[in-house]
Amino acid sequence: MGRVLLAAPRSFCAGVDRAIEIVERLLEQHGAPVYVRHQIVHNENVVRRLEGLGAVFVEDESEIPEGEICVLSAHGVAPAVKENAAARGLRLVDATCPLVNKVHAEARRYADGGHLVALVGHANHVEVIGTLGERPENTVVIETPEQARALKTDKPVAVVTQTTLSLDDVAPIVDALEESLGTLRRPHADDICYATQNRQDAVKAMVAQGATLVLVIGSQTSSNAVRLVEVAQAAGARATLVDGETPLPAELLDGHETIGLTAGASTPEALVQAVAADLAQRGFATLEEITVAREDVHFRLPREVASA
Repeated sequence: MGRVLLAAPRSFCAGVDRAIEIVERLLEQHGAPVYVRHQIVHNENVVRRLEGLGAVFVEDESEIPEGEICVLSAHGVAPAVKENAAARGLRLVDATCPLVNKVHAEARRYADGGHLVALVGHANHVEVIGTLGERPENTVVIETPEQARALKTDKPVAVVTQTTLSLDDVAPIVDALEESLGTLRRPHADDICYATQNRQDAVKAMVAQGATLVLVIGSQTSSNAVRLVEVAQAAGARATLVDGETPLPAELLDGHETIGLTAGASTPEALVQAVAADLAQRGFATLEEITVAREDVHFRLPREVASA
C-alpha cells in the first residue's frame, strides 16, 4: 500500500480568494455579463466555472463595450490600462492582489526618488508587465544573475520583485546585482508572497519525508504552480504538473510508494480532493498532511462589491 503526503498550505491564497469572490459578487449584484481583463487567476478550471456564471474574459480592455463593468485580474495592470478603461467609460473594479499593489507603490516611490528600479521576475508574466508599466523609463526587468551582472547604471538601484517568486529564486539575482553595482536597496522580505513561500516550503518538506514523486495540480499558465514542480525536482523528487481533471496515467505512478500532492495558489481545493480520491483507489490509501505553516490572511473586498 502506498501513501500520499498532502502539502499544507496548498491551493487558494487570500489574493485569489478575493479576486474570485469579486467576480462572483458582481455577477450576483449586476447579472451577466461581467467582463474581466485577462484570466482573473491562472487556472482553467476557475475560468471555466466563472464563464458558466456569465463572466466574459478578454485580453484587452478595448474589447469591452463602453459603459460595462471591467474587472482587473489579480495580477495587476499598468496605469495606462486604467486610463484606457476610464476613457472608454468602463466601470473599473480592481481585483489586483494587495501584495501586488504594494510592489507597484514601491516601484513608483523608488523611481520618483531617483532610483533605477530593478524588477526581478519573468519579463512576459502579466504581473511583471503591470509593475513595469508604473515607471517604464526608470525600470529594468532582471530574470537571471547573468542579466544582473550585465546591468550598468550611474543611478542608485532599488530592487522589487514579482510576488510569485520565492526567496530562493530572488536571492542569487539580488546577490549578483550587489556584487556588480555595490550597495543597493534590497527588496522587502514581504514583497515575496507569503503563500508562494509557504507552498514551496511544503513541497520541500514532503520530499524530505520520502515523497519520490510530487504531483502539482495547476495550469501551465500558473507561474507559481510551474515553480512548485521545479522546487520538487530541485529537492530530488520526480515531479509533474497535472490539471486535476484528466485521469492520471498509470505508468506515472509506477515504482513510487510515497507520492506528494499539492496545488498552486490559483487551484481549487476540490481538484486536490479529487486527485487524492483517485490515488486512494489506486492503492495509495494512507493520507498524511505535511503542515509547514498556518495561513489566516484575508484581504478586504473593494467597496464596489462589499455588501452590508
